[in-house]
Amino acid sequence: MVLGMMPNMPAKDRTLSKFGLNVARLRAAKGFSQEKLAEKAGIDRTYVSGIERGVRNPGIKTVLQIAKALGVSITELCEDVS
Repeated sequence: MVLGMMPNMPAKDRTLSKFGLNVARLRAAKGFSQEKLAEKAGIDRTYVSGIERGVRNPGIKTVLQIAKALGVSITELCEDVS
């Protein structure tokens, strides 16, 4: 193990990073903390953090829960994600 490297830490993916930025932007626009979004979406706060940092790949059910919690469409959550 390289000094300072955490084992099993996923590498960032551009698609996941952009999705995470969208979640963070929309969450901030609603005035929600990560904890508030997690509570409204029924997911763990640390999972929200991982999504926003682009190191988590949420499934479609989680994407739907996040969209509903934020009051936005999945299309809006996935804006400019490719």
